[in-house]
Amino acid sequence: MKRPTIIDIARRVGVSKAAVSYALNGRAGVSAATRERILDVASQLGWDAAGPARTPAADRTGTIGLVLARPPQEIRAEPSVVNWLAGVESALAEYGLVLNVALTSDADAELGTYRQWAAERRVDGVIVTDLRTEDPRVPLLRELELPAVVIGEHERVPNVAVLRFAVADEVRAVVEHLAELGHARIGHVQGGFDLEHTRWRNALLRARVRERLGTDLVKAEADPTETGAAQATWRLLAADPPPTAIVYDNDLMAVAAVARAAELDVRVPADLAVLSWQDSMLCRVVTPPVTALSQDVADDAAAAVHLLLELIETGAADDLDVPPRVLIPRASTAGGSG
Repeated sequence: MKRPTIIDIARRVGVSKAAVSYALNGRAGVSAATRERILDVASQLGWDAAGPARTPAADRTGTIGLVLARPPQEIRAEPSVVNWLAGVESALAEYGLVLNVALTSDADAELGTYRQWAAERRVDGVIVTDLRTEDPRVPLLRELELPAVVIGEHERVPNVAVLRFAVADEVRAVVEHLAELGHARIGHVQGGFDLEHTRWRNALLRARVRERLGTDLVKAEADPTETGAAQATWRLLAADPPPTAIVYDNDLMAVAAVARAAELDVRVPADLAVLSWQDSMLCRVVTPPVTALSQDVADDAAAAVHLLLELIETGAADDLDVPPRVLIPRASTAGGSG
């Protein structure tokens, strides 16, 4: 008779492989009732706790790593980043684990941090954000045999799980919203132009605008800051003809454009519709409030944590697609014109 595996138990109970591993190894992370169900099913299936499918945990650190190659002032200025970090910490706390966040000055320093963590066994796994074109981090993490969850678009590779966002669905919602308001000339302020997800977003926006509206998307690259947003907006509005709606990659840039619209001699939304790819309190308190794509950051952070813990506990985890963000129409796009 085939020896039962963690996967067999997980399917029978209806829980994740990580939950089964936690229960079988006597670790925190599952409720008493769930633990009892898992142990009962394991007994029924003839699980051998001493067998090779048991995951060793004696050398675990109880720490998950996350490296951000961003200046501290930029992180403090972006509510979405702060909310993401808080969501990851909250999800880890449920398992009695902690988050080790390292801020580095550049990509080389980031790679050095991963090497140091692996050499000193400082973390059990890492969450990787802000994927770059031809990103060297994933090959390095595979070489270091450090389990990782990558946020964004990436091919399936061993010891790495991917958390993907439904960008194509979000692009369709954005373009359809602006099209229904009568906009045909649309601009895109792309922040972090070396980031893979911003390039992918721009490519999908460009294709959808051409398909739906028969026009060309106008792009301006910018530092994801207030000043960068204002300068990029000015460049787009200097086009002939200028766009009547601009999509910004993050909330800070979109809000900065609205707040400094008077300096540009622009009325929002009468002259220019503004839409943000990220929602936050900033989008709600500025006048006029900014239309944005809203996501449950806590749920997304928890999904990344659960995916990584499953990878650490069992050695394998399926990639996960999260639901698309929801478009929240607000006054910054009301009454558009073509």
